[in-house]
Parts: sequence; structure tokens; C-alpha cells
Amino acid sequence: MTSTHPTPQNRRNLGSLAVSPLALGGNVFGWTADEAESFAVLDAYAAGGGNFIDTADAYSAWVPGNKGGESETVIGNWMASRGNRSEVVVATKVGAHPDYKGLSPATIKSAVDESLTRLRTDYIDLYYTHYDDESVEVSEIIGTLDELVQAGKVREIAASNISARRLAESLAFSAREGVARYVALQPHYNLVSRDTYEGELADVAAREGVAAIPYWALASGFLTGKYRPGTDVASARSAKAGQHLATDRGLRVLQALDTVAAAHEAEVATVALAWLAAQPTVAAPLASARTVSQLAPLLAVADLTLTEPELTLLTEASA
Repeated sequence: MTSTHPTPQNRRNLGSLAVSPLALGGNVFGWTADEAESFAVLDAYAAGGGNFIDTADAYSAWVPGNKGGESETVIGNWMASRGNRSEVVVATKVGAHPDYKGLSPATIKSAVDESLTRLRTDYIDLYYTHYDDESVEVSEIIGTLDELVQAGKVREIAASNISARRLAESLAFSAREGVARYVALQPHYNLVSRDTYEGELADVAAREGVAAIPYWALASGFLTGKYRPGTDVASARSAKAGQHLATDRGLRVLQALDTVAAAHEAEVATVALAWLAAQPTVAAPLASARTVSQLAPLLAVADLTLTEPELTLLTEASA
């Protein structure tokens, strides 16, 4: 398969932002990839035409000895050292940091300043609510996020892990009040987890013109094809990924991915991302790479267009 660098012509629009066809997940930075490894991945991603980097203030608080914010710090150091802040679309999230849980106005306002400091920037391009906080009224959450937009600290706002009802309420409030509205949604969605997005939530996104940036796009690595019956993979995510091997659907999906990948001389991961990219509302799948070698098949999604029969094969296998 030939490869061409993504160009601005195949950028996707998220409100005022123009993003590349692959969002690079930053959850591994400061966790399974140290700063030097992270810089190498970020350099290769940018060299391959990527401009959309996703992180969260909580990454990677789950690691012993980490406090949260490690990923933002790595990304901030990289942008400062490369002098490329204006060329990068940075997405981060609020609501799950151990010191800033939930979405009260005070929490959001404190957390955004901490994120800005770690990212070594004075604005965040896309600011997500990491998890919805139903103890806080939609009007308070959106009102506070709008204040950040008006202050120039945030360019666009988005939501992750939110119900269809709350998403619809949030968008209705924004329309009614003429304030900032969610331009993107980050749902859990991939070939072996479709009901986490398809249905009511996807319907709201389609109706309201909200772009989806699916996370766990490769099902913790299962959809790279490296997990096979009888194999043992050394990975921090192997238990989560390997459980799909125990299901008929997981095996059917692998077989279908192998068939399509062979037809295109493409990597299995590229095909899995290409299926996701072709789904209604999806603007850019989100995937992470711990090493530069893991990045190449992810970037290749920009160059792979699946045929209708191939999309049908994968969709039916994943039903």
C-alpha cells in the first residue's frame, strides 16, 4: 500500500478546529513511554502529518508514584522544545484528576489553570468533560466552560462519557443561551464494542452535528491483530485485550480483519481504524502508540479507504 502524508485537504473540522484523520492518544506518555520515547512518537506523528493530540489531566494518576498530569507535562515540554504550539491541536480533559474530581464550576476553573501550566500554553484547543457529573446542572457546566472560552483559555468544548439525554440537554442549553456548545464527543467505540456508542448517543451526535472521536479504537490493542489464540503478549493492557479472544465475535472480527488487510496489504490495526473512520459521525479515531514502530499503521488510516463490501464484511462480523 502506498503512503502519502496527510495534508490539510483531509483535515476534519471540529468547530473552528481542523484536525488530522488520526487523533494520537497521550495516555501512554509518562506511563509506558518515558519522555524520550514520547518525544520520538510525537515527532514521528507530526512528521507524518498528524496535528491532533489527546490527553487528560488525570493521565496517568493510576500509576504508582504518579499524581496525574504527567502526560500533559510531557506534551507541554515537547511543544516548548519544538516551538510548534500553533501547529498542534491539543485536547485535554477535566473531571477525573484525583485533586479535581467532578464538574463543579470551582473544580473546572482550578483544573484548567493547572492543565495550562503543565501544557506550557495559554490556551487549550479542545477541552473535554472527562466524565459527566450529573450532580451538577447542565447550565452550570456549560456556563463555566463558556466562561473559559470567553476568557481565551479554551477554543472549543467537548464531552466524553456522557449519556444521550445529558448530551442533548447540554446542546439545547447552548442553543437557547447562545453560548459555547460541544463540538465533539469522545465515546468508547470500536469493532468489538459497538453498543457503547451506536443507538441513542450516536443518533444525538448525528442530529446535532457533533463529531465523534472514539477512544479505545483498537480495543486496548486487540484490534492490532497481535492477540491470537495460543499467543502470550507482554503488555500493560494484555488482560483487557486478550479477553476478546474468548468470544465468538472477537474471533469473527479477527478473521474479517485478516481478509481485508490481505486485500490491501495493510496492517490489521489500519483496517480496524479505517472501519471506524467510515462510520457516521466519526471524525477521527483515537489511538495511542508507545513506540514509533507502533505508530506507522495508525497513521496509515489516512490513506486507506475500504470498499462497501469490505465495510459490510466487518460490520456483520462484529454484530
